[in-house]
Amino acid sequence: MKLSLQGIKDREAWEAKGYRLPKYDIEKMREETKENPFWIHFGAGNLFRAFHANIAERMLNEGSLTRGLVAAEGFDYEIIDKMYQAHDNLGILAALKADGTVEKTVIGSVAEALPLDASNEAAYGRLKEIFEKDSLKMATFTITEKGYSLKNGKGELFPDVAEDFKQGPGKPASYMGKVSALLYARYLAGKKPIAMVSTDNCSHNGDKLYEAVQEFAKAWVEKGKAEEGFTAYLNSSLVSFPWSMIDKITPRPDASVEAILKSDGLEGTEPAVTSRNTYVAPFVNAEETEYLVVEDDFPNGRPDLEKGGVIFTDRETVDKVEKMKVCTCLNPLHTCLAVFGCLLGYQKISDEMRDPELKKLVEALGYREGLPAVVNPGILDPKEFIDTVLNLRVTNPFLPDTPQRIATDTSQKLAIRFGETIKAYQESEILNVSDLNVIPMVLAGWLRYLMGIDDNGERFELSPDPLLGELRPYVEDFELGDDGAAQAVRPILERKDIFGVDLYEAGLADKICGYLKELSGGIGNVRGTLQKYL
Repeated sequence: MKLSLQGIKDREAWEAKGYRLPKYDIEKMREETKENPFWIHFGAGNLFRAFHANIAERMLNEGSLTRGLVAAEGFDYEIIDKMYQAHDNLGILAALKADGTVEKTVIGSVAEALPLDASNEAAYGRLKEIFEKDSLKMATFTITEKGYSLKNGKGELFPDVAEDFKQGPGKPASYMGKVSALLYARYLAGKKPIAMVSTDNCSHNGDKLYEAVQEFAKAWVEKGKAEEGFTAYLNSSLVSFPWSMIDKITPRPDASVEAILKSDGLEGTEPAVTSRNTYVAPFVNAEETEYLVVEDDFPNGRPDLEKGGVIFTDRETVDKVEKMKVCTCLNPLHTCLAVFGCLLGYQKISDEMRDPELKKLVEALGYREGLPAVVNPGILDPKEFIDTVLNLRVTNPFLPDTPQRIATDTSQKLAIRFGETIKAYQESEILNVSDLNVIPMVLAGWLRYLMGIDDNGERFELSPDPLLGELRPYVEDFELGDDGAAQAVRPILERKDIFGVDLYEAGLADKICGYLKELSGGIGNVRGTLQKYL
């Protein structure tokens, strides 16, 4: 069995192994898409293959779409060669279900796959042609939050961005420069309408995309590299930058899934690593649960993507859904499991959910302290969302997610994941900050984690975090049983840049220090403290 257009013609062999194959005429779909493309996606990686491409796949199979997507990759061009072209733009989605089964689907919805490379005249010319088409309705993005950044940590323009600002839209090198140049081509073709839809996992993602494109437009117009009308076009009703909330765990291709495909008789399943260190494979593995909520602002219209599971609503509701997920119903639970998982020696998040104390801890965090602060967005029920997280998602043994990975950059996450809930309690007429006990325990757990000593008294490696060098000196010289650690961390607790609030002003600092003293009191005290309070 080979993953190619020729290979999947032997439908009987594939279906006998449990694979779902495209039910539509792939060649006809590709011809129609080439003539009248309607959806282009930037960022041809795992999340796109597992989610966006599968939305189109389901709709093509149902007959509610007759055209597919165009995928463009602007970070690592080798993905196009080694993943897409090598397999005739086909891919395999392995949906890892919590009941232990794997649902295998051949995805054929990608009609074209192109490098977003201005030096590749054929590919870039085709992308410009697509952007000049009347039929193009939307461009979606999964390029990560830093993909929209134009400056480094010092506030300086990246060199390729600075050069693109000077040279104009002719042959840009930066990611956002190339996207902006394609939009300029659409402007020159007749100011045609389009929705530019970021689906990256960051707050107010549409604004980040808009701000980046706007900066390029301003620079080009000021330097006479673009017509003055370009900035007006971007700020008119012809171009929209909707907000969205996306949620689907899509780890990198896992060896256990590769083994399943090999045992089915599939050839060429071996992953490859590109020169930019991207890990690519002909398959992608992901959880079955997924949410995509999008602000319904599409100047050139849109297909009925509701039939593929997308939820369309207004901007205010997208914001409520995003805050529900990030501040209360998912991300804080992940951070809680990450911190205590590292302290208790776990290597998989799913294993933690079989630990009685950790299960009680994360349930109390979500239901008891988080849920009362949630503003119900109306389109998703917060309690049902937490139910799905705790009973279906983080318990899934097939998802190879580790507490060590999730613990990365924790100092950058605490203000959103816990500070917002603390603020909600402070501002509420019915909630009282003094009733918070689990959130202070989790924050104390993070400070205990910074000591780099697990509950057995063994040293462990901390996950990368930009503030480690600044925060570690407060606690790194203390051993278990030293009372000083709980006092030493007090200067950290007033830092609003870390916690979103001054924990002294919030009245939680003493409680956190008390928990930390117990958690660091000796070997086994992490476990003992959890048992004591839960």
